Amino acid sequence: MVYVQQRLLPLDDCSVTISNPYRSLSSRPSHVQIAIDHLANAKAKERGAIFTRREVVEFILDLVGYVPEANLSLTSLLEPSFGYGDFLLVALERLLKSYFLHGGRISEIVLNLSQCLQAVELHKETFFFTYNKVLEMLRQYGISTNDANELTGVWLKCDDFLLTPLSHRFTYIIGNPPYLRQELIPDHLITYYRSLYKTVYSRADLYIPFIERCLALLASGGKLSFICSNRWITNTYGGPLREFIANKFHLQAYIDMVDTEAFRSEVIAYPAIFLLTTQKNRETYVVHKPAIETPCLEKLATSLKIGPTPDDRHIQVLMDVANGDRPWIIGSTDKLALLQRLEENFPLLEEEECKVSIGVATGCDSVYIGRMDELPIEEDRRLPLVMVSDIQHGRIIWNERYIVNPFDETGKLVDLSRYPLLAQYFKFHEAKIRNRNVAKRNSTAWYRTIDKIYAPLIQQPKLLIPDIKGEPTVVYDQGKYYPHHNLYYVTSTKWDLCVLQAILQSPIAKLFVSAYSVKMRGGYLRFQAQNIRRIRLPRWEEISLSLRERLITAIRAQDKTTCDEAVFELYRLS
Repeated sequence: MVYVQQRLLPLDDCSVTISNPYRSLSSRPSHVQIAIDHLANAKAKERGAIFTRREVVEFILDLVGYVPEANLSLTSLLEPSFGYGDFLLVALERLLKSYFLHGGRISEIVLNLSQCLQAVELHKETFFFTYNKVLEMLRQYGISTNDANELTGVWLKCDDFLLTPLSHRFTYIIGNPPYLRQELIPDHLITYYRSLYKTVYSRADLYIPFIERCLALLASGGKLSFICSNRWITNTYGGPLREFIANKFHLQAYIDMVDTEAFRSEVIAYPAIFLLTTQKNRETYVVHKPAIETPCLEKLATSLKIGPTPDDRHIQVLMDVANGDRPWIIGSTDKLALLQRLEENFPLLEEEECKVSIGVATGCDSVYIGRMDELPIEEDRRLPLVMVSDIQHGRIIWNERYIVNPFDETGKLVDLSRYPLLAQYFKFHEAKIRNRNVAKRNSTAWYRTIDKIYAPLIQQPKLLIPDIKGEPTVVYDQGKYYPHHNLYYVTSTKWDLCVLQAILQSPIAKLFVSAYSVKMRGGYLRFQAQNIRRIRLPRWEEISLSLRERLITAIRAQDKTTCDEAVFELYRLS
């Protein structure tokens, strides 16, 4: 077994050339520092803190090769968000064991180990708790109080990892970066992050720039392994990070941890462990839901480091998973082969002139949505609204709810002076309406919905698709309703929508969506626009009249077996 043995390297001395935009991090605008100070004193939930089980920590350290048998005094390790020390304390224990195992002298420990660890934590109370834990461990190993204080002072930093200056690269980077949505980060701070990190794109969560910066700090031959949410591997906001990884790094291993007990408390998370290295390769080892037991994880770490043997049948070997900014397709090899074949031979759904859109978001459904007697406004300001709850047994069972429409047919806000009842209704609910972000951004358009409403959409035939489902659910609306925001809809002037409906609720459609969708607890999938658009369709003009008729007849009769058989024939599949 070969271990990487090198001390901290200055940023300019690394052979992996990555742009370094972080040299100006020592100076921060005052409003940015105020936002940082707020997070430094926030509660655990507000700063995205989740705590990892010891067995998982040991597995990740084994996976990167941070083991006492290696001379760890010749390496460097970074933990960018150490919290209560789940990773840091285990890593320190291994470092000390390795130092003494390889003949290290206690009198020279400051000289030999001061550059071996770097750990950062923003939250002040947590920082000092773990700081004292590190001091306590050092003293248990017989290290003097002076030396323990000096080492701990060098190793630990209380700061925002994304903004703290670091001048060296690291052999190993491990941890569990904070899972914090953008809306929980102060606006000034997220804007500042965007100016520094190219991966803070769209609605990227905080762990995205954490991964970017850590990779930029990885030494040549080094390894990074995190446990964090798997959302970014398929979602649109993860595109820049996936491209960054594909260009410079290698995804050596991916371990799906969804529905495993990876954390010390019950959390709603969709975690995965991934191992990234600077040494390019085409193979990625994939494991799904390993048992959280030490013997099992120790054996798995060995197999993933050196490569699986024929006995490791639970480990898949996938090729070229990281490919530009494309989503990472992590699944069975036979399904991936079929997916690749279909993508090579059939056009994308929107290339076949089928448009995917999402229904209207209001920002305050309690005001904008109600039954007729709950909306005392002009009749032409109410539109019949279809919601997910209206879709039952493959049909629309309408619950007679309407949406208030503040727009005219051109998409402009109506003049409230022409609609006295609407004006009175909005005046009554003005406090709620003005409290929305969309109203605060534009005080003159305070009564608008988040999305514009185009009334002519009601008359347009469309297919309705609920977002979160275990199986594709596609319902035909002949032109009666306006879709709510938790419904996606597909329109086409080229395709017969009954034929398209048969395809979109077939196993072929599920194959595409499941490949590109994030996996939800309970086996549910996200039928989002970005995933629906990945579906490949036969060319309309190449579908025979007889096959079209079979599909139309089967879908109207809700005959799934006949439908699926006809769809397989369309795609030339058995």
